[in-house]
Amino acid sequence: MDEVEQALRKLDLDTKAALLAGQDMWSLPAVPEIGLDSLVMSDGPIGVRGMEWTAADPSLALPSPTALAATWDRELAGRVGEVLAQEARRKGVHVLLAPTVNLHRSPLGGRHFECYSEDPLLTGEIATGYVRGVQGGGVGVTVKHFVANDFETERFTANVLVGERALRELYLAPFEIVLQAGPYGVMAAYNSVNGPTMTEHDELQNRVLRDEWGFEGFTVSDWTAARDTVRDANGGLDVAMPGPTTVYGPALADAVRAGEVSETVLDDHVRRVLVLAARTGALRTNAHGRPEYRDVDGPALAREVAARSFTLLRNDGALPLAAGTRIALIGGLAKDARVMGGGSAQVYPEHVVSPLEGLRAAGLDVTYARGADPSPNLNPAREGFSITSTARAADGRVLGTFPQVDGMLTWIGQTPVPYEELHTVEIGGTFTPDVDGVHEFAIDGLGLFRLEIDGAVLHEGVVRPPADRRPDAIFVPTQTVHPVELTAGQAVNVLLTHTVYKGQIGEMPLAYVGFGLAHREPRPDAETLLAQAEAAAREADVAVVVVGTSKEVESEGFDRGSLRLPERQDELVSRIVAANPRTIVIVNAGSPVEMPWRNDVAATLLTWFPGQEGGHALADVLTGAAEPGGRLPTTWPAAMADCPVIDVTPRDGEIRYDEGVFIGYRAWDRTATEPAYPFGYGLGYTTWAYESMEYADSTVTVRVRNTGARPGREVVQVYLAPVEPDESRPARWLAGFAVAEAEPGEAAEVTIGIPPRSIEIWAEDGWRRVAGDYVLTAAHSLAEPRLTTPVTFHPSPSH
Repeated sequence: MDEVEQALRKLDLDTKAALLAGQDMWSLPAVPEIGLDSLVMSDGPIGVRGMEWTAADPSLALPSPTALAATWDRELAGRVGEVLAQEARRKGVHVLLAPTVNLHRSPLGGRHFECYSEDPLLTGEIATGYVRGVQGGGVGVTVKHFVANDFETERFTANVLVGERALRELYLAPFEIVLQAGPYGVMAAYNSVNGPTMTEHDELQNRVLRDEWGFEGFTVSDWTAARDTVRDANGGLDVAMPGPTTVYGPALADAVRAGEVSETVLDDHVRRVLVLAARTGALRTNAHGRPEYRDVDGPALAREVAARSFTLLRNDGALPLAAGTRIALIGGLAKDARVMGGGSAQVYPEHVVSPLEGLRAAGLDVTYARGADPSPNLNPAREGFSITSTARAADGRVLGTFPQVDGMLTWIGQTPVPYEELHTVEIGGTFTPDVDGVHEFAIDGLGLFRLEIDGAVLHEGVVRPPADRRPDAIFVPTQTVHPVELTAGQAVNVLLTHTVYKGQIGEMPLAYVGFGLAHREPRPDAETLLAQAEAAAREADVAVVVVGTSKEVESEGFDRGSLRLPERQDELVSRIVAANPRTIVIVNAGSPVEMPWRNDVAATLLTWFPGQEGGHALADVLTGAAEPGGRLPTTWPAAMADCPVIDVTPRDGEIRYDEGVFIGYRAWDRTATEPAYPFGYGLGYTTWAYESMEYADSTVTVRVRNTGARPGREVVQVYLAPVEPDESRPARWLAGFAVAEAEPGEAAEVTIGIPPRSIEIWAEDGWRRVAGDYVLTAAHSLAEPRLTTPVTFHPSPSH
């Protein structure tokens, strides 16, 4: 771009170095003399936070990435990208810090809800659709986390020891695939790979990403991952975030003057940032202009994606529900919906539709019983509360007042008032209880607090973490609970005051305010709650039980220790089934959980983390207004002990990927144990016949027919297997997929390209085509082949 070169020539050394360093949590500095605005980045994969993560500027909350991958639909992923571009531009954001294309190596990975799949092809293809949608709207992406960042334990420092073949065939593969969409950015991970940390990994960033793959976009560090000025600059890192303290800026200018980094290298970094700015509208001299974006109904799309992602694992005919069915809706998560995972995937939606609200809005006959909760902790104050947050200076001056959708407040990196003046933050207002009795109020956070209810001081002092706490306080704060006797209908004043701590939070030397006011109304003991749920189930035609994980179990910042549902939720399901065999279980989790009752229930529906419209989507699917269209993007084990790859814990600072290319279904195929549900599995509300399959010129054409009585959607999956087994290779692998839709009795035809990489392996001399006889299988899932055809691949001309 001529305008980029002209702008670059006008910059002096110090300005160029400054342009590569965050000026704050989310942005790069403006350079008005060349027409460059401050370039703004923002989390995250399911919504766009913007510069300030506050309820004052709500964000659309879409279903989780595992949910999007469960649709197996590139076009739908593109539409998700379009609506995120729309959100980003509304919030003044130029670059979205997504998508996450790390793999589900172990089901214990705490952040797997933010990744797509255990399979690199499915991951890369869904991410490709997402990237095209976002960037088609004039907003950049950063594909992350490059690379092998598949765990949370010691993620800042761990060294991943992985063989070159597994690195190429699995962990680098989604990044290589998504390059076909031309992503504007890639984010370098915290971890090291075979020695060097990723932000300074010359071999992977310069040699592979740029030289071999031809990537022309910019690279940015994960937040605080850049640690060494010279090694990062020479190792291929363009931008160090966040600011204002980074290893770039003045330190980089000094390194150039000292001859440790050449000015040519510096110019290459700056050029890539200016190209990014031109593409996203931050460089106002850009003659090409920023693309327009299509106006998308965000809530409607969120509802559609959720329903399309819901994965029906079992159904004896209980679904869809008959008209007039009396429903006992049971579970803490049925009322207090969990619609997103924890960490940088979180946003503040304008509203959240719980299963209870969704079913009632659909006019269904619903009786609710709590039964059991996924967490012993109290939920954020919401129902009955009218509260705001107030920021004050040390002299008591009000710096700002902000709305609160509930009792939780999180400001990371940017605060809506000057951080240097900020002394205390209050969450306060009134609460009008619905019921008499002892209500519980909790301080959710660490640090210095004062809690007052109607003028009575319940707490004044410092809340400290338990001595045995994991280093995850920023994601799962401690709760300090106080009981208060209240009378129904009588409003009381509530005020929680937090004195802001301005030291370093863990690995993050940045502005941070995070705490909350939580509440629980009077309720019976756990045994009585279970008994009440049983009674409700007996009186209903069908029981719908919502179970799932909690923020203490599935979040960024830590890995899972178990695949069991937390608290007494398994017991809840078993007791409800005994009370009413017509029990439908809704599993509200972002990644696999054990389901010991799975063969006893009438139906099981996996809803992932379904986004803000999840309750409406659930009503659509239960009533048959929409078909559950999901297929599993990752294998679901019956028990954690069965998993062939499970370890996520580094030892002495290292984590070894000794399983090589055998993760996910590739590893399950080598064991004698069957999973609960295989990769690609999922039921619908109709049936399909596979009528024909033809292969020609690296393309498979499959004809399917809807043989049921309802319109439907089928994900046609194509697997490739060598005729002669080879212990060094998986027994089979996904080679392509496509979505077919048809009315009852109608046929549909899909064409699926088989990528060349499907018949290649990484050898000492690079990629090598493995010629020979193979079988192509068109399947409903990995374990449900429908049609096969033999195919012979010949050696490439170069071999």
